[in-house]
Formats: sequence, structure tokens, C-alpha cells
Amino acid sequence: MTLLLLDYASVLVFALSGALVASRAQLDIVGFFFIACLTAVGGGTLRDLLLDRNPVFWVADPMPLAIACVAALVVFFTAHLLESRYRVLLWLDAVALSVAVAAGAGVAQALEQSAGIVLVMGVATGTFGGLMRDVVCNEVPLVLKQGELYVTAAFAGAGAALLAAILTPHPVAPVLACMLTCFALRAGSLAFGWRLPVYKARPPRS
Repeated sequence: MTLLLLDYASVLVFALSGALVASRAQLDIVGFFFIACLTAVGGGTLRDLLLDRNPVFWVADPMPLAIACVAALVVFFTAHLLESRYRVLLWLDAVALSVAVAAGAGVAQALEQSAGIVLVMGVATGTFGGLMRDVVCNEVPLVLKQGELYVTAAFAGAGAALLAAILTPHPVAPVLACMLTCFALRAGSLAFGWRLPVYKARPPRS
């Protein structure tokens, strides 16, 4: 039940972020539905395919698609009320990232995968939907913004889920540890400018 709720929450928030990107691209309502659904289920689809979960979560239960379409419809009629859609997008994406990483890591842990696979599934589930959203809408992918804590936040969140599972038998502890760690790092990057050093080209030695 916890994993199902995480998937639903991830779908909702990622769908809202996808619809906001669609509004920035001035798409029609069908475009809103497409981008919202693509963003909402992209990461979870990759996770399920890689883990050989059959059927994929939104095929077994169409509710995620319904949630994404309702979210797209709401944003289509209300996005113009936002003072800064991009700022809202960044924070919605941060929340969605945290929830999706927890969902991806949780599914891998439930399937008793190795630590490395848990990390990869957490990062893939959290980042792939947003990456597809930004590429399709011709935006600079948030995952590739110079120095920002994005993949790093996802990786740290999945790592926190692994650590919490070792330290306590409580089933909710890995989820909370993952979400709090991931969101704290991503929020710190957005609010306080936390960054990783970036590569700087140097002149060749003679």
C-alpha cells in the first residue's frame, strides 16, 4: 500500500510539473495531457521495465493516467494565475523528485535487489520523467543544470533509504529518510545555491 501511494503521489506532482512546462510552451489541451502523462509515468515505466515487473504499473492500474490527465486539466485552466510558473515548476519538481526516488528505491528494496540496483532504480525513477518532459518541450533539462544538486540529491536519497532499512525494521523509515534527504539537498540547491564544482577548461600544456 505504501508503494502504491508513493506512485500515485509521484504521478500527481510530476503531472503538475509537466503541465506547467506545457503551459510555458503554450501547447493545446491535448499537448497538456501528453506532457503531463509522459512526465508522470516516464520514470516509473523505466523502473518497471528494468526490473521486469509485468505489467508496468500504469498498465496494471490505469488510475495514474487518470490522475495525470486531471492534473493537466487543472493546470490548463489555472496556470495563468501564477506569478512565476517557472519558480513553481522548480519546487514542484523538487517534491516530485523526492517522492519518485523513494518510490523507485522502495520497489527495488521490496524485490530484494542489491544495494547498487536500489540506488540506480531510485535515481532513474526520480529523474527520467522530468528529463523526457524537458527534452520534448525544448527546455534545458533540470537534471543537467550546471552544478545543481539534482542527480546528487536523488542518489543521496536512495542511499538514505538503504541506510534506514539497515538501521530500523520499520517499513516507513526508508521512505521518510529518502524523501527528507533528497528534498533537503534539492531545496538547498534552489534556495541557497548549493552547488557541485563544475569542469573548467584549461589551456593545453605546451
